[in-house]
Amino acid sequence: MRIADLPPELRPRERLLAKGATALTDAELIAILLRTGIGGMSAIELGQSLIDRFGSLSRLLAATAPELEAIRGLGIAKRAELLAITEIQRRALTALLAEGTVLDSAQRVTMFLRHRFNTLLNESFVGLFTDVQYRLIAVEDFGSGALQRVAVYPREIIRAALRHNAAAVVFAHNHPSGRAEPSDLDKTLTRKLQDALNCIEVSLLDHLIVTPQDIWSFRANGLC
Repeated sequence: MRIADLPPELRPRERLLAKGATALTDAELIAILLRTGIGGMSAIELGQSLIDRFGSLSRLLAATAPELEAIRGLGIAKRAELLAITEIQRRALTALLAEGTVLDSAQRVTMFLRHRFNTLLNESFVGLFTDVQYRLIAVEDFGSGALQRVAVYPREIIRAALRHNAAAVVFAHNHPSGRAEPSDLDKTLTRKLQDALNCIEVSLLDHLIVTPQDIWSFRANGLC
């Protein structure tokens, strides 16, 4: 059934305006973004089929241009809309994080990191560089690797800290296994990075391990 054939109170746009976005399903939200269906499917059915294909809403929104292009019947306009909303979300979260100090905005840091890591199957390591007032200057990726391991080199961290003229940094990496506890390698790496940063008088504010369910803090546990 086409969305236009539904009673007004059941159409996604009307429901969103009347009851708020939280009242809609994931498929209905995607339907509003896409506006029309394809190949005999309504926009809602198309939204649900895309979510099912990628496994979740977050994985759909993290899909790459080639992955979307491989879906038969999904035209350039709809692919562009999906890619654009992902970039809008990333920029909005980055801007939100930059509005306050990193130390005083734990909720914003959590939102930002969950969005950055939630679709990754391999470990990825990032640094959040701040000025002397702990305001965000830049976010840099320092590589990704095989499951449960990623190569990070202190010289790359030092180079980035100097390039950004940073006063402090928060490190974060994900554990795709879902276990929010540091490995021996994580602890060794954190000590090496802290020692390297001390040489250039840059503070290590924290090192966070991110999983879909939890965030583990080295600082909160007395390890940095």
